[in-house]
Amino acid sequence: MAMCLVLACQLKEIKTDKPNIILILADDMGYSDIGCYGGEIQTPVLDGLAEKGIRFSQFYNAARCCPTRASLLTGLYQVETGIGWMVGNLGYPGYEGYLNQQCVTIAEALKRGGYRTYMTGKWHLGEEEFSRPITRGFDKFYGTLNGAGSYFNPESLMNDETPVSVESPEYYYTDAISDTAVQFIRKHNQEMEHDPFFMYVAYTAPHWPLHAPEKEIKRYDGVYENGWDDIREARYQRMIAMGLIDPEWDMTPRDNGVVPWEDEGNKEWRERSMQVYAAQIDIMDQGIGRIVDELKRSKQLDNTLIMFLSDNGGCSNELINPKWMKLPDTAINGKPMKKGSNPSIMPGAPETYAAYGLPWANTSNTPFREYKIWTHEGGIATPFIAHFPKAIKSTNTIVHQPAHIIDVMATCLDVTGVAYPDSLDGNMIRPMRGKSLLPVFQGSELPVHNEDILFWEHTGKRAARKGKWKIVSLSGKDWELYDMEKDRTELNDLSQDFPEKLQELANAYDQWAEENGVLSYEEWYEARHNKRE
Repeated sequence: MAMCLVLACQLKEIKTDKPNIILILADDMGYSDIGCYGGEIQTPVLDGLAEKGIRFSQFYNAARCCPTRASLLTGLYQVETGIGWMVGNLGYPGYEGYLNQQCVTIAEALKRGGYRTYMTGKWHLGEEEFSRPITRGFDKFYGTLNGAGSYFNPESLMNDETPVSVESPEYYYTDAISDTAVQFIRKHNQEMEHDPFFMYVAYTAPHWPLHAPEKEIKRYDGVYENGWDDIREARYQRMIAMGLIDPEWDMTPRDNGVVPWEDEGNKEWRERSMQVYAAQIDIMDQGIGRIVDELKRSKQLDNTLIMFLSDNGGCSNELINPKWMKLPDTAINGKPMKKGSNPSIMPGAPETYAAYGLPWANTSNTPFREYKIWTHEGGIATPFIAHFPKAIKSTNTIVHQPAHIIDVMATCLDVTGVAYPDSLDGNMIRPMRGKSLLPVFQGSELPVHNEDILFWEHTGKRAARKGKWKIVSLSGKDWELYDMEKDRTELNDLSQDFPEKLQELANAYDQWAEENGVLSYEEWYEARHNKRE
């Protein structure tokens, strides 16, 4: 009997020692927006986590919301999960538009290892009952199932499996995501004090529409009055000073679709747009601060791994008279919804629906090329901050080796000691693709992906990277080749200079695409636009 009691105490102690994990995802936020990545937006909480943790300068997502979320939560490439494109079913295996039964989420895996699992925020991985947070491993869920909508009155808002509606005129979705996360932690500590937890906090900020309380917008009065050219240059210089980018990399020229600031005809509207966007990120940072404060209050911060990243680069969508948008007729205050980006209507209020557009997306992705959806660096490069006092001893450091969202699952399993399952509920699970970042957290300089090749594909835009070499192409176009050590801003195409290296990576991409049923651009276009069944 005494031996049993001793063993029980030991098991209890081991269980208590397991770390908590909080995975935080921003939505449509560019590489250089937050302070610790060169931005002028006030993000003291994220900056503090970076100062007491580590930053990755070459961390990658999957170029768009649904593919990134699918890959992030499963450790697989998105096409392996059933979300090779978005949530629409294109009629091909791998493009069904919901998480399939051949993948397992971090929540499902950690739940098998004794973890409680919580989620707040945006799901966007299928609205079918079998592909929702509660059915994919989360014990508690508060958030939206769809991809975008009003911050003051979000659609598809759920509490677990129950639809909920907004009643208060003071409601703001970003704050609700943060405050519910705090409530989940607090209740967990009251009821499950000896169980570790995994929490996924998936903000919609700063995805369009440009919505924020006026008092938060005013915090950025005057910040953007000199326009995007000055902001881009200031960010570029700060990033060099921080050591995030090599000063030998030239900043990409202003996008051809963007006029010089002095020639912009709607300066007041453009300035206001970026103010609202900045406020959206600022409010998110404030909410992350409340989560961190709760961890401090409950003395859990040191034993909690916090990871922060964005699902893709800044979004160039102008939303001018978008025919594809289906908006509610009214906002929360009953006024008609003013659709699209209209320079005669200042963004920010509940009844407006605007995006900050190409010029500011070009700024958000400083110093890189292209945007959300593209597989050039502007689409797939993301900030990545890891804060984990239990493992990270060399703080305020920048890791320059490449890593990828497929590595997050492996990292979570490594730090928790939970095994990756071969099967779940009678279904065989695909092998995990990523590698653990824990050795990097602990100071190892060995490459996470030494001889590995990383792959990307979205709407026919393709890329592959091995070591310093990266091939990338636009939809239906020829491959480009870049040396990421000398030219990460992708300004000097070496495809004619190193044809053998290009062919090596192209062959590897073709093999990966064939093995995983990746659609060509032509196949995707037919399926998407001709509504293949």
